[in-house]
Amino acid sequence: MLELRNLRITSGQKVLSDIPSLTVGPGERLGIVGESGSGKTLTVMSIVSLLPEGILATGQVLFNGDDLLGMTERQLQDLRGRRIGVVFQDPGRALNPTMKIGRQLAEVLRIHGVSTARADIRNRMLNLLAQVSLDGSAVINRYPHELSGGQQQRVVIAIAMACGPDLLIADEPTTALDVTVQKSILELLLDLCEHNNMGLIFVSHNLGVVQSICDRIAVMYQGALVEVGPAKEILRSPQEQYTRDLIAASPSIPQAKGG
Repeated sequence: MLELRNLRITSGQKVLSDIPSLTVGPGERLGIVGESGSGKTLTVMSIVSLLPEGILATGQVLFNGDDLLGMTERQLQDLRGRRIGVVFQDPGRALNPTMKIGRQLAEVLRIHGVSTARADIRNRMLNLLAQVSLDGSAVINRYPHELSGGQQQRVVIAIAMACGPDLLIADEPTTALDVTVQKSILELLLDLCEHNNMGLIFVSHNLGVVQSICDRIAVMYQGALVEVGPAKEILRSPQEQYTRDLIAASPSIPQAKGG
């Protein structure tokens, strides 16, 4: 479904991320891990061309055979949200503080042509919010600041899921949440992936979190992809010292033997 080929992200002459090859299949859950500044977020944001100004991505990002890096902004706008959903790290910044939740959900459904009838849009909004365990009839009339951090993140997930995407990119979606809320968000993402056969790219610096939700793990260090493989194999028998160091820094993961 998704294949990165010779993806290089640069700022002037400086290489920020260099990914020779990385794939995600239908229904597969890939975790991208590494410390802050390792290039995780830049890599996944390049997939949907949401890089900061002055940062350039070259190579190929193939999505069902189409090279996203060669698309126009109009084509990308149609693809974002409809075929690829994005859950950002900070829901407070991802949501528009001046718009009620219902209006923000309705806007996504209208823009991507899912529905234009008012009654149908309301029903779809209520169903989406129910899928993320929120009382839609109450939430749609609230502003983001009237919701808790966990509720805001669930709304962001509902918006990302509104058009039934094939792939969901979740960029550290649980970092700012307490442990209990974090667990419920992870269970929600896992449930949505399994019921919709949706691919997932889950970005995190926390190997314990990634272990609980992902099939495969890609480890990044200083912009380079240092190790990729099935989650159990990576955690049981890492081949790279950096991966072993990450595991050692994760108390919830048993210490692995190096390869």
